Amino acid sequence: MHVATKQVTRRSIAINALRGGIGVVLGGVVAAGFSPAARADNRIVRIGIQKAVTFNIVRGSGALERALAASNVSVVWKEFPGGPQMLEALNVGAIDFATTGEAPPIFAQAAGAPLLYVGAQPSAPKGEAIIVPSDSPLHALGDLKGKRVALNKGSNVHYLLVRALASVGLTPSDIRPIYLPPADARAAFEQGSVDAWVIWDPFLAAARAATGARVLADGTGLVPNRQYLLASRTLAAQQPDTVRTILSEIEK
Repeated sequence: MHVATKQVTRRSIAINALRGGIGVVLGGVVAAGFSPAARADNRIVRIGIQKAVTFNIVRGSGALERALAASNVSVVWKEFPGGPQMLEALNVGAIDFATTGEAPPIFAQAAGAPLLYVGAQPSAPKGEAIIVPSDSPLHALGDLKGKRVALNKGSNVHYLLVRALASVGLTPSDIRPIYLPPADARAAFEQGSVDAWVIWDPFLAAARAATGARVLADGTGLVPNRQYLLASRTLAAQQPDTVRTILSEIEK
């Protein structure tokens, strides 16, 4: 899978969606048979977030709550350790809106998740990396062969690991993957239970600052590490204006 890495300004995150695709997508959902009649009865939007995404800025400012108050829509924030867990919640109807990297939506769509792409953020290849302890004997990607590598299964870093291994002629079967959420992976990394850890910011920056971990490779030249904004089909049909408002607040 390859995603174009054209540079995009922060203000263009939602503009393209709002002025182009999102209008078509939302209109198409309603036209396809999803009735917006229930809009007045559904005045809550449940937004999934994780660390190191723009939504944390929006959440902290309270701007979205203020923007939606005029439409009598309240916001419920739900935090997840990673994209796969968030999109599972979207799939079962536990949340209405999510933001995650390029890999998790692929798995979610394969599982039949009723999601819509409504926007994208600029790529940040240095925002995720494969790290090793400062005194590790591992100094090149090829050194990962046969080693224990911690990662969040099905996430963007999973994709990074696959691409990184392929760049040196290795496959996932050449390593010993240890699937752990970030908090557990951090503990395993510090205790020496794994040889390497594939992780994203802010966990990446925190681990490097606290442990002196070295970067074996980041996403540069391997993956774009782009965040996508996703809405449930139900939200898009019943509250299209809410989706537009969310995108508008992220754009600011």
